[in-house]
Amino acid sequence: MDYLLTEQQVMIRDLARKVADEKIRPVAAKYDETEEFAWEIVKVLSDSDLFGIYIPEPYGGLGGGVMEMCLVAEELSRACGAIALGFAGTALGTYPILLYGSEEQKKKYLPDIARGKRLAAFCITEAEAGSDAGSIKTNARKDGDYYILNGTKQWITNAGEAEVYTVIAMTNKAKGARGASAFIVEKGTKGLEFGQKEKKLGIRASATREVIFTDCRVPKENIISKEGMGFIVAMKTFDNSRPGVAAQALGIAQGAFDHALEYSRKRVQFGVPISSFQAIQHMLADMATQIEAARALIYATARMVDSGAKSISKESAMAKVYASDVAMKVTVDAVQIFGGYGYMREYPVEKYMRDAKITQIYEGTNQIQRNIIAANLIKESIKQ
Repeated sequence: MDYLLTEQQVMIRDLARKVADEKIRPVAAKYDETEEFAWEIVKVLSDSDLFGIYIPEPYGGLGGGVMEMCLVAEELSRACGAIALGFAGTALGTYPILLYGSEEQKKKYLPDIARGKRLAAFCITEAEAGSDAGSIKTNARKDGDYYILNGTKQWITNAGEAEVYTVIAMTNKAKGARGASAFIVEKGTKGLEFGQKEKKLGIRASATREVIFTDCRVPKENIISKEGMGFIVAMKTFDNSRPGVAAQALGIAQGAFDHALEYSRKRVQFGVPISSFQAIQHMLADMATQIEAARALIYATARMVDSGAKSISKESAMAKVYASDVAMKVTVDAVQIFGGYGYMREYPVEKYMRDAKITQIYEGTNQIQRNIIAANLIKESIKQ
């Protein structure tokens, strides 16, 4: 379908697709097997200027927005959702600085991120604070010109590989959610350590670790916005980043569908390609329709965010929940079309299915997304 992309957006999409097809696809299975972080692909993305597409030009970026970020995430994920997280996870870690950082913070951090010289990560989840983000225990105590951070963040994407960490910590526990603040912590800061790399069902090429703060001294100028703004920073970050998760899910679904369609034309049973069977045709038709519907919702949401709309939580949640549910269904159906071969690791679709699952979980589970959607619907109806 024609989504009326601008000339620049088409160029960005095509470049990302070229990188995905020529650089990522040939090594996706290898990195899934070894579970290594794909630094060779990070360099390719850096050399291609893709890390800077959503960062404003004054800070070394290309001046795009969420729409451009989604186009890249989709195309990279079409080849490998895990390797794509080096890019997408950096965007998540960067948005707090983009949205609420001071001019000094933006000048200090964004140019290196835009050039791919430094990756970023976002730290909010803890062992007892997943969906219930208000229960975070990591704390930050003011001590002269520093804040002293203590606590442990769990399941952090890009952890250990990233150089810049945006962190949500409690500066006043008595105030509950209003007592949280956001900080920038650089890798190498004394008191910042990382746990062992997690062994995961999917997205194995993505680094997922604990981020541990032990009397970690962070300069006071590294607070983002001001004390008490932590959860606002986090929620607004998610509003901007969730279309990116949706785009990752979309790319995974599209990649699995592409393989299933090609296989159905080549696989012969009873003397004919299985694509001639109506049961397979209906599966393919449903998969393609769901993928296109997800794409339309994601692109519309991304454009809404870039337009400067003030209230975007509902739409971002809708895009994330729908696209990730589609990704799970499409990848399961792709395995089914492959039959027994689909279950084997020598064929690509089982990896797509494993990678798809996390998109229903991180950056807010799909159950939480439905809570957000419903709460906004009720709020809007009261105002009418």
